Amino acid sequence: MKPDLLRMKEVALIYLDRSGGLQKFVNACKLYNDSKQSYAIFRFPILINPSDIIELDATLGNYILHKPVKATQIFQSVCFTAVKTLSLIQQLQTEAQMSIVLKLTHLPSLPSYIFSLCKFPFDYTSQRFYMAEGIVVAMSTVTKYTQGARFVCCDENCPFSEGFQYIRVHTPGATESATVRNNFVCTLCTSPLREDMKYRVLGDKQVIEIVDAKAISAFQGFSSSKTPFRFQSFTVFLRGPSQISEKFKYLLSLTSKSCWRFTALLANSFASQVLPPGINNTLKLAILLSLVQTSDRNDLTADYLDILVLTNDSLILERVMNYSISLVPRGIRHIPSGEVFPTVSKDKHGTGTASIQANSALLAKGGVCFIGELSSHRKDKLEQLQSVLEGRTTTIFIPGKKYGEEIDQQVTLPIQTSFWSFIDVDASCKKHIQGDNTLIGQMDLSFISANVIDAFWLLIHCSESAFSNPVLPVVNLLLKKAINPEDAVYAISKQFGTQDYEEFLAFSKNLHVELCSEAERLIHGYYLASRRIRTHPVHGSNLSATALNILISLSKAHAKLSLRTEVLEEDVLIAVLLFESSLTLKYGASVFCVAPNAVFPFELNSENSLNQRDIYLMQCHQQLKQFVATYGPATDVLISED
Repeated sequence: MKPDLLRMKEVALIYLDRSGGLQKFVNACKLYNDSKQSYAIFRFPILINPSDIIELDATLGNYILHKPVKATQIFQSVCFTAVKTLSLIQQLQTEAQMSIVLKLTHLPSLPSYIFSLCKFPFDYTSQRFYMAEGIVVAMSTVTKYTQGARFVCCDENCPFSEGFQYIRVHTPGATESATVRNNFVCTLCTSPLREDMKYRVLGDKQVIEIVDAKAISAFQGFSSSKTPFRFQSFTVFLRGPSQISEKFKYLLSLTSKSCWRFTALLANSFASQVLPPGINNTLKLAILLSLVQTSDRNDLTADYLDILVLTNDSLILERVMNYSISLVPRGIRHIPSGEVFPTVSKDKHGTGTASIQANSALLAKGGVCFIGELSSHRKDKLEQLQSVLEGRTTTIFIPGKKYGEEIDQQVTLPIQTSFWSFIDVDASCKKHIQGDNTLIGQMDLSFISANVIDAFWLLIHCSESAFSNPVLPVVNLLLKKAINPEDAVYAISKQFGTQDYEEFLAFSKNLHVELCSEAERLIHGYYLASRRIRTHPVHGSNLSATALNILISLSKAHAKLSLRTEVLEEDVLIAVLLFESSLTLKYGASVFCVAPNAVFPFELNSENSLNQRDIYLMQCHQQLKQFVATYGPATDVLISED
């Protein structure tokens, strides 16, 4: 072996070890090894930071940036050696069975790494990474392509008629026929090869056509330039857009018989880096539903899910929420000394003109803005928050005289973010005398404006005393992390890590989901029945017009978390239970009475507890249908409507 090649393999192993990629690789191998399914190809995506690699070894860094096919072979050899040395996958026989995909975190911000058709000469024949940016003018539907396949010799007497000597894996730039076709021959006996179809691995691909951004001038109808020009699109193959980890895929397959188990286990193990699994599951599910409704697009119609939490332990709550906002690109923790919404100040450069400061809400565009304890904000700020939650816009007044203008101005800005907040019940109760006229299930929240509380889509009460004392597990977690940080975190969160949830949310929030007809009828039926039941002769209905949007948004969010593209009645049930729990905390219980821990009535510590939960939710499903049938739009109810 050449000294340079051996050195690069050593560096590749060092990098994987230091970056944590080796541990992720070992975990992925364990999933393959524990699976009862037979595999011919084992696919491993490896995240590479070119800057870190170059610091370790410039030669390997150059290979990754300019000869990625050869760099992939180096990492493939290192990973295969690791599997064989540590006996990680018993099924693996040959190096060709390993499909290594290098995923770069970024490319150097240099002109030579930017793919542009506007510059000559077109020297893009080398197989290396480029950054391409432009306008999509055409796109195909998502279709399947072959990521890998196994072939065997047709001659039964040939040693290669079994085993995994002939593995075909898709390489960048190759066509489908380069991976699978019917004229391959055995190198040992020259007999034809046949494909073993049960081992074929498929992936998603989409073909798009892009034009350079400068080409938009061709559609403007007028150009001051005398130089003639033309534009031409180029084709890009997108293979397997965002993916979820194999661990989540495996969990999804194990829980496929129930529409509720997958999301229950997601919530149960969520944020295990800061909180032991099983605590505050309802809150964690609500957080996941809110996160999956965030959007990377400039979508004014997106439904952002606002959460207000009632808690007796603000420390635990803040740990969970601070961790959660780090999972999305635009998660902002509001600083108490700053402002939540945009403000106006004089330009700092001496011009005296008005300067609009973005502040927390605008910085969190498309993500989440965690504004901390609700009662810590002044009354006027809470009124402004209420206005924004209801209208999703904020208006800034700019007095002309103050900023050197002749007339006053008003600027209206859209607020596209989910707001999270909490109320420390213990601290608030000490400052407030509790009322005696609360209804069953209702909490006395009179120390906060009812209009502000109503503006939040979900109201969650964190009370885990029904199961166990949540303080002791948290203390044990902190002590273990203090004594041995790596072992403690790995022992608790070895199933799903932070990166797993980041990838999962990035994938699931981009799913396009639609309501099935049964789910739509159930949502409308519950909404109309609840409006009738929760109608006061004087004050009218407790359900606003936005309640229908909340129910639809929650149902869609649960379908996304379940990795489905169709909203089912089972999704609607979870949405209704969460929504009805919020209504009960605000106004008290109704005819459709739900328990305080309606979504998680049992501690999820065994297969039996999951079965019990499924049975309980099926009973709730039937009760919901009965409620709709009794009080829905097709029945007469002896209650006046608003």
